[in-house]
Amino acid sequence: MGDMRNLLKMSMVAVFVGWMFIWVMISTNLFKNKWTPKMTKYFNTTYFGPQGINLVLLTVPMMFIAVLSCLYLHIQKKPTQTQSKSKIKGRMGRVMMVMNPLGIVTVTEFTFSLLFVALLTWALGNYLYLSYHVSLHNHDNAKIWQAKFRAFGLRIGYVGHYCWAFLFFPVTRASTILPLVGLTSESSIKYHIWLGHISNFLFLAHTVIFLIYWAMTNQLMETFAWNTTYVPNLAGTIAVVIGIVIWVTSFPYYRRKKFEIFFYTHHLYGLYIIFYMIHVGDSWFCMILPNMFLFFIDRYLRFLQSTKRSRLVSARILPSDNLELTFSKTPGLQYTPTSILFLHVPSISKLQWHPFTITSNSNLEKDTLSVVIRRQGTWTQKLYTHLSSSIDSLEVSTEGPYGPNSLDLRHDSLILVSGGSGVTPFISVIRELIFQAQNQSTKIPDVLLVCAFKYYHDLAFLDLIFPPDISVSDISRLNLRIEAYITQEDKKPEAAEDSRLLQTKWFKPQPLDSPISPVLGPNNILWLGVVILSSFVMFLLLIAIVTRYYIYPVDRNTGKIYNFSYRVLWDMFLGCVCIFISSSAVFLWRKKVNKEGDKESKKQVQSVDFHTPTSSPGSWFCSHDRELESVPYQSIVQATSVHFGSKPNLKKILFEAEGSEDVGVMVCGPRKMRHEVARICSSGLAKNLHFEAISFNW
Repeated sequence: MGDMRNLLKMSMVAVFVGWMFIWVMISTNLFKNKWTPKMTKYFNTTYFGPQGINLVLLTVPMMFIAVLSCLYLHIQKKPTQTQSKSKIKGRMGRVMMVMNPLGIVTVTEFTFSLLFVALLTWALGNYLYLSYHVSLHNHDNAKIWQAKFRAFGLRIGYVGHYCWAFLFFPVTRASTILPLVGLTSESSIKYHIWLGHISNFLFLAHTVIFLIYWAMTNQLMETFAWNTTYVPNLAGTIAVVIGIVIWVTSFPYYRRKKFEIFFYTHHLYGLYIIFYMIHVGDSWFCMILPNMFLFFIDRYLRFLQSTKRSRLVSARILPSDNLELTFSKTPGLQYTPTSILFLHVPSISKLQWHPFTITSNSNLEKDTLSVVIRRQGTWTQKLYTHLSSSIDSLEVSTEGPYGPNSLDLRHDSLILVSGGSGVTPFISVIRELIFQAQNQSTKIPDVLLVCAFKYYHDLAFLDLIFPPDISVSDISRLNLRIEAYITQEDKKPEAAEDSRLLQTKWFKPQPLDSPISPVLGPNNILWLGVVILSSFVMFLLLIAIVTRYYIYPVDRNTGKIYNFSYRVLWDMFLGCVCIFISSSAVFLWRKKVNKEGDKESKKQVQSVDFHTPTSSPGSWFCSHDRELESVPYQSIVQATSVHFGSKPNLKKILFEAEGSEDVGVMVCGPRKMRHEVARICSSGLAKNLHFEAISFNW
């Protein structure tokens, strides 16, 4: 099995290096005037037309890697429970710098960013050399400097297209490419943001330069021209207008303060893609096809998963007015700590989906999955109001879970730093350690949880650390210490001042409810590979048939050139058809195969008696002389030191861990806190600190 994994890894690396080599060379004079004429007779056949070269050199290799990665991850994930033997590469190296607006940048990220910028600079330089010294297009009989100005604008657009070859990889939630380098969609959102800013800036420059050129040559009406045999300018104009709207509303102000505007305008990406592809044509479409093809497979499979109603078992309303929702799940659904789940509540919004941290552990809680929701913003406020009312059922759909492929907790000690609701991913980390502690031969690190809350009642989060049915023996090997800081209060409130108690609501099962399960059932990744392979092979066959027996005869028999826009529309249409057919077929087949298991799971959901915990988050607000009934909850209270009216001295806390050889440092909370911890870990003053940040800022 190890030999197979190594063979797959070497194959993927070799293909990827070759793919990147093509991207480096495609802008050169050597590629255009030496290699392209030779390859044309082999690849630009009557079956694929002018898109043949790009299809073979730039599309097929990445799709090949996508298929192999499914097999590689399937082999790597066995056994999925033994997370302690797996090591995540998600830290992406040592922190190099912390600065706005880039945030926390590691050495690896900085290196790859420099290489990518170098690729863009290299491409622009080569393209300009081709325009200025090899072949300067001047069909408008403009002045030489004007023709060069136009060429500069054209080549700027070419370089922006490079960004689109990678733009959708980070937002493919169930990606099989990102885990190969230890990334998840959540952790790599910032790469999508960076690429979006660069590409939109370049496309805007491309548009402005052409507008100036057309104004200088009295051709401003070219802005609205739609050429049937060449680039339709109007399509590009429409694409740029849509792109600017998406770009402007994606800035942090809209993402964090006016999320609905950001959310709805971002869904214009479908129109943006259509008009952009019509503008650039089928050959350039094939250059960026892999990341878009994989994205739309993922998007459609997520749609299929979201059509099912998930069984909501219970809701707990914490004294801090935050929520814990517990869902039923199939025992075969596995996920790693720090994973997230997307929720959709149609009674609140027909379109919006929101991600929330999973606090449960799939190894300890095989039949249930829990998420914690902080009440902030319009959507969560409405959800809180719904759950606080007298309803006995709630229609909820889910997507996910999504998270890292594995998590490395093999340290001498762990320091978990959190701010506010940032403590929730660490609940799943601690529960994973509880599970690993059941194996007596596994070394369990000492855990220090440093959490900062605004108010005392937020301590209710800490009572979620242990599962409801945990026993004393299960936590006997866990050495947990908690330092809690209450920043906005100087002392513990009187019981009369904080009389809010925990509320637990149980929901009746509905006929259409079903447990959360993998979208393609057991061996989800392997079946995803089947979808990718079958849909892409089908796409190649249909493109070959349409080109050979419909498009080629038009070009040959009528003496006319087949409509430029129709070519790429055929590509997009057939791609969507193949994704729809292949994904639906595999999904329905797996649904049929797993039908008996689903029936059994539904029966279990109907019959299982879910016990209310004997102690509750309200235990933090009991009087001092009242003894807690639950010994595990006593352990939480006894392990916690509460500090009022102060913030944690993170530098002192982290440097005090210098005695341990290997200290894992994880942080989740406000940006300022994450940056402060990153600066301390990257200062070099304590070389035993291994940093990892968890951020859910979309």
